[in-house]
Amino acid sequence: MITGAHGRRAVPRWTKPLLALAVLLVVWQVAAQARGNILIPTFVESARALIELLVTGALWGPFLVSNQALVLGYVLAVLVGVPLGLATGRSQLLQRAFNPWVGILLALPIAPLMPVVISALGPTLAARTLIVFLFTFVYVAVNTRAGVRNVDPALIEMARSFGATERQIWRKILLPGAVPAVFAGLRIGLGRAIAGMIVAELLLIASGIGLLLLTFSGNYRSDQVFALVMAIMIQAVILVSAMRALEQRVAPWATGPAVRE
Repeated sequence: MITGAHGRRAVPRWTKPLLALAVLLVVWQVAAQARGNILIPTFVESARALIELLVTGALWGPFLVSNQALVLGYVLAVLVGVPLGLATGRSQLLQRAFNPWVGILLALPIAPLMPVVISALGPTLAARTLIVFLFTFVYVAVNTRAGVRNVDPALIEMARSFGATERQIWRKILLPGAVPAVFAGLRIGLGRAIAGMIVAELLLIASGIGLLLLTFSGNYRSDQVFALVMAIMIQAVILVSAMRALEQRVAPWATGPAVRE
């Protein structure tokens, strides 16, 4: 709970998001009931279908299959993107070498590359992992590079004037200063990774969640389709919240002052 300037207990930070969500769900329920379209279920019907999928276990297997590519592709993008972003942010030579490729990846939609990936690797876990990596990598690298380049050069010059080594500059100035941008890239990349996972399975490799979505759509089970979308959104919110919690634990100085209970 946030305490006001005069000691009054302010409204918790999570109240407004929950209120906005409640309003959205009420509007969904009322609008779907009023429209009476079989292809647009109400929130209650979708929630009931989601509970049914969870209880029967029909959701767990496809989520496990899809999340394998999500985890592998995202981790690979972080392991490659963060060091590359740090290096290009510090070295003008590396920046000039990689800038054209970064610009291409930012401008070129990943969808045209997906058939090439499938042709090269086949409908395998490796192909889905590579697609998730392509969706994610450039956003992690670009944000990391921006974080390094936005560090005040005067701090670096001051450290050098006091005899700081390059390693000390990285440890004391560059890495702490780049942390907010790095975590911003990790959160953006996480959203892109989830999108890449779903797009790959819907367009090219019918497996996991994508196969389940296609099956429900083909059977005209709109309540189950919406339930599956809700499950994906819940997972995304949980993952992003976990990333924010990790940022607060690893770098509390980057997330603002602590909130008093």
